[in-house]
Amino acid sequence: MRRTLTFDNALLPCGWARDVHVRVQGGVIVEVATGGAGDIGEKVSGIALPGLPNLHCHAFQRALAGLAERRGPVDDTFWTWREAMYRFLTQLSPDDVEAIAAFAYMEMLERGFTSVGEFHYLHHAADGGPYRDIGEMATRIAAAAEQSGIGLTLLPALYSHGNFGGAAPLPGQRRFLNDPDRFLQLVERTRAIAADLPDAVVGIAPHSLRAVTPQSLRAVVAATPDGPIHIHVAEQVKEVDDCIAWSNRRPVAWLMDEMAIDARWCLVHATHMEPAETQRLAASGAVAGLCPLTEASLGDGTFDGPQWVAAGGRFGIGTDSNIEIDAAGELRQLEYAQRLAYRRRNVMTTREGESTGRRLFGDALGGGAQALARSIGALAAGQRADIVVLDAEHPDLAMAEGDRWLDAWIFVAGRAAVKTVIVGGERVVTDGRHRAREGIVARYKATLARIMAE
Repeated sequence: MRRTLTFDNALLPCGWARDVHVRVQGGVIVEVATGGAGDIGEKVSGIALPGLPNLHCHAFQRALAGLAERRGPVDDTFWTWREAMYRFLTQLSPDDVEAIAAFAYMEMLERGFTSVGEFHYLHHAADGGPYRDIGEMATRIAAAAEQSGIGLTLLPALYSHGNFGGAAPLPGQRRFLNDPDRFLQLVERTRAIAADLPDAVVGIAPHSLRAVTPQSLRAVVAATPDGPIHIHVAEQVKEVDDCIAWSNRRPVAWLMDEMAIDARWCLVHATHMEPAETQRLAASGAVAGLCPLTEASLGDGTFDGPQWVAAGGRFGIGTDSNIEIDAAGELRQLEYAQRLAYRRRNVMTTREGESTGRRLFGDALGGGAQALARSIGALAAGQRADIVVLDAEHPDLAMAEGDRWLDAWIFVAGRAAVKTVIVGGERVVTDGRHRAREGIVARYKATLARIMAE
């Protein structure tokens, strides 16, 4: 069935346009026209943008948000936070994971994201044993995506070891663990699960160089010749130091030397790179998966954005630990971190007079779409009809126009300006509220109440 959505203003590949008619069939844009008195169809008031991809998410961590903000007996770091996360996840059942993921995905949609890359490593029961269905947890992630309506790229993660060189895993990691053979079985099961979702994509996610060996990394990459490949890399200084002690190379340098890194790959965080690593990675065509709010929360460090952009590198943004889900907020934090590091303003732009909001948004659209291997990121024929509509009457946007709308959304109004969200041509958010908000919130609150009572 074909339908037409008409917008007052929209950001098209050629720039801003008025009176834009977007014709949709089967969830995909088949035609975009401007002006004229053609078929108006369904009028959607506001400022239409391509929906932003969220390229990196651990959905279950949404329920941990706010629970790790008390200082411990020693200086808190990423590594002490990780121990708190391990303790928390021992309590989670498949029902809990589904409820938490649905809530996180609902918030993403209400706040400007229309698709998500779920870097999924919570596979097994609390004792580490697999469920009868090895894809039980993947089934719950898919169910949460279906309930919320968000577009899904599901990335089952290979996690086998506790540190570089095949070190024994820690007790807190037992729910993650698979050898390469069982992992590939999980990937096949995940593909079958995702086949029931519209437009779902399945890739793989070797968790990190800490969690795999060179042999297992090569084996699973060779066995999956298609689809995206995501990996955490160079997030923490200790990780870099441990990698040098193991291999006499830094993590990104090791990957570039040992693997055929190309446009299929998304290197998540890549926070600590030297200039030569930056140049090599940018030239490979891979995407840097940046999660600025989480990276700030965990004290990871600051990605060198200007150097990456100058090298022609591609990036997208993700919500990672989901401490604050906000598409505009991630882009804002990315720019503000650069300003603090360089003590300058409008750092992620490349030419005089360029809008920082437009540059950030456009780069994150392209990099996110590539990393999720989805036909998204533009209001154009052949692209999925994933659209975020900003409130043109919001006080911070009402007097703006063109790229200033993006500047006002990202740096001032934030998620409060998101009015309508459309995924695959269907409205999932109206007046800032998800269509299934009441039920999703009630289930999430009940899940938290049970977890906190234990």
